[in-house]
Amino acid sequence: MMENLYLNIYPELVYYPIVDFNYLTGECVISGESYMEETYKFYLPVINWLKTYIAEKKPVVFTVKLTYFNTSSSRMILEILLILKQYQSEGGEVKVVWFYKSNDPDMLMDIESFIKETGLAIEAVKVDKM
Repeated sequence: MMENLYLNIYPELVYYPIVDFNYLTGECVISGESYMEETYKFYLPVINWLKTYIAEKKPVVFTVKLTYFNTSSSRMILEILLILKQYQSEGGEVKVVWFYKSNDPDMLMDIESFIKETGLAIEAVKVDKM
């Protein structure tokens, strides 16, 4: 049986997101900020865990609660979303929810761009604070 994936590598460094993927529930949450060096190294185990998980044909609820991410993180998030879209197109059950601050119109534009690029339905949820 797979293990949960929980990454809070450097709690004192705000530019690493918290990753909390639950094997039993299929709830996968990325929160905080994401603008570290060597983004690929950070996201590779996240992507590998997700690929292994969806190979078991289980439902996924992917939740994003990022307040900021840089361009290289954006590429990795796009890769994750494309994996989820592929899984969905093969019959997998996927729900994507993206929380964003009500005073952050740029994040909403980013979400809309991800929707256009992936064709994935992303539920954008406006909140006052995260």
